[in-house]
Amino acid sequence: MNKDMIKFIRKSYNMTQRDFARIVSCSFSLIALVEVGKRRVTSDLENKVKVAFDLDDQQLQSISTLITEFSKGVPPFM
Repeated sequence: MNKDMIKFIRKSYNMTQRDFARIVSCSFSLIALVEVGKRRVTSDLENKVKVAFDLDDQQLQSISTLITEFSKGVPPFM
């Protein structure tokens, strides 16, 4: 799990960083720092996110694939 996945999950649930932190049981500042790349996603944080949002490894892989595809941009219309 990386910062982009954290942000994607948070935004998918239309949550603020504070709301997300409260659900995951961590500090708001940790989420803010992770999303800007100043802190890394620890295994503890990853586990908290997985439990809070009932995510398994296959779902995380799907999220990762979506992020990769989104980062490529939308192809132009013909």
